[in-house]
Amino acid sequence: MAFLIIFAFYFIYVQLHYGLDNFKAFSPVVTIGTFDGVHLGHREVIEELRRITHETGGESVAFTFFPHPRMVVSPEEDSLRLLSTKEEKIGLLEELGLDHLVIYPFTSEFAKLSHTDFVKDVLVDRMHLVKLVTGYDHKFGHDRKGDFQALQHLGQMFGFEVEQLSPLLVENVTVSSTKIRQALETGDIGRANHFLGYDYLLKGKVVEGRRLGRELGFPTANILPEDRHKMVPANGVYAVFVHVDGKKYQGMLNVGTRPTVNSNVDHRSIEVNIFGFSADIYGCDIAVSFVERIRDEVKFEGLDKLREQLEKDKTRTLSIFAK
Repeated sequence: MAFLIIFAFYFIYVQLHYGLDNFKAFSPVVTIGTFDGVHLGHREVIEELRRITHETGGESVAFTFFPHPRMVVSPEEDSLRLLSTKEEKIGLLEELGLDHLVIYPFTSEFAKLSHTDFVKDVLVDRMHLVKLVTGYDHKFGHDRKGDFQALQHLGQMFGFEVEQLSPLLVENVTVSSTKIRQALETGDIGRANHFLGYDYLLKGKVVEGRRLGRELGFPTANILPEDRHKMVPANGVYAVFVHVDGKKYQGMLNVGTRPTVNSNVDHRSIEVNIFGFSADIYGCDIAVSFVERIRDEVKFEGLDKLREQLEKDKTRTLSIFAK
């Protein structure tokens, strides 16, 4: 499944708000979440949001945060890995046809806000919502004490409706950002893409490498991810689409330590061989979308064996794209 986000058709309609200073919406129906990855479960919530607004004549609003709450609540923790950067999340949500997208600043002061105060001060007094649509496991407010039961009580108190959706099941598995991260950690790109509804994307800048790939007949672009919190799939070789200067190419990508030629097993690199491409793109921004995992990363007995395997990898990759 090729990755493609179409912005042009939605920029006219989606109002993007950084905070609520200039927010105005007619009978807003709101959903709240981090929306990491904007996966199929999130999309089902947004679809329900839009269905309600079409019936009621109101306007749909997705309310999310930046930075990610864990970066503020646990700044010393460095294990956070995200499925989408802020810009990717905005693009993915915008293409779903919302009326409004709110990116609210998540600060240490905001983190201390109780769920009751958040509902009253933000959702009711500032946004004037008429209905709140939540996912099956949504919790919010200080210490995440605001659950569906609490929302129902607050809805009765402040005069808005609350709807909770059942979990989205794909092949009898609940779709969640956690499940997708677990799939990426094991290199199960097929499962991750299936739950996301699109091919997993990684963006970065092309940086200088050792140029060994050129000697092997497989020149590679070394990618430095644009966001250190963005999750990189498990070590291995992948069939990918490569997006450069608005054009899309086929390619194969290696994530790992390059054990055949590298003694530093602590250094993890991302290198992509772009088929039919020879331009100098050092310093340029590119994106890769992961299509399928080909194999584990393996240490070979010398460069000749590595070259032979790369030939096999390319043949396998081309057969994947041919399908």
